[in-house]
Amino acid sequence: MFDLITIGRCGVDVYPLQTGVGLAQVETFGKFLGGSPTNVAVAAARHGLRAAVITATGADPFGEYVRQAIRGFGVDDSFVATVDGPATPVTFCEIFPPDHFPLYFYRGEHPPDLRLTPESLDLAAIRDARVFWFTATGLSQEPSRSAHAAALAARTSGWTVFDLDYRPMLWESAEAGRDRVRELLPHANVAVGNLDEVENAVGVRDPEAAAQALLDAGMRVAIVKMGPEGVLARSADERVLAEPVKVEVVNGIGAGDAFGGAVCLGLVRGWSLERTIRFANAAGAFVAARLACADAMPTTDEVQALL
Repeated sequence: MFDLITIGRCGVDVYPLQTGVGLAQVETFGKFLGGSPTNVAVAAARHGLRAAVITATGADPFGEYVRQAIRGFGVDDSFVATVDGPATPVTFCEIFPPDHFPLYFYRGEHPPDLRLTPESLDLAAIRDARVFWFTATGLSQEPSRSAHAAALAARTSGWTVFDLDYRPMLWESAEAGRDRVRELLPHANVAVGNLDEVENAVGVRDPEAAAQALLDAGMRVAIVKMGPEGVLARSADERVLAEPVKVEVVNGIGAGDAFGGAVCLGLVRGWSLERTIRFANAAGAFVAARLACADAMPTTDEVQALL
């Protein structure tokens, strides 16, 4: 049995090795494993959880790099498919610390990770996983949308986490993104999102009201990320307001994935909500102080040291 199975995006992150300048002026780049659900699995594996990712790559050298990197980080790649035709996605970013990190997605019209089908899934493994993590992006196209629905239908126990991660450029319209997120929200029992994402999911932006709306929608845990104001988390009997951990930010893009992997650790270990959120906050800060995402994911001891 897996502690965690994630499903969704994978690819190659191509990050500039110069900061504070636009892509037009960058001269050298670094290549890293990318894709938010894949990075969450890596983050969880760094904490000792048995993690796997369900995704797909193209039949190209970048696809082989992705598979090698997934295995190298200790994540099970048994559910990583190879699709003939579309290329493995590549993502560029610009790095303007402390809080401006534009992303440029080169995913084509129908990337491999959105070609997952219900028939390709190991539903028994998904059912038995202690935590199942999915994101809004996986709902943006068929057959991935149907694959997600099948996976969620298989879940009868454990923690099912909906990362409300909403990237408008990856959707046909804002209305479609909103409707599909709201359609599948009742199939989760944990929701994680920033202010824009929770507003998309429940129609309100105020953190307290949004957290309550998520609880009313059936969540056992609602986590609202508020940027420089910290994180608000609510359950039926706990409320946590965690301030950001102070670090010198280098690249904030991977912080949310480190946060997510740490949340999974807290769920698996049965930690209190307060311990989970404060630990996850520190994990996110650890990665924000570094250039890479997957390569920078901390161990449990490294997070404790930062705390």
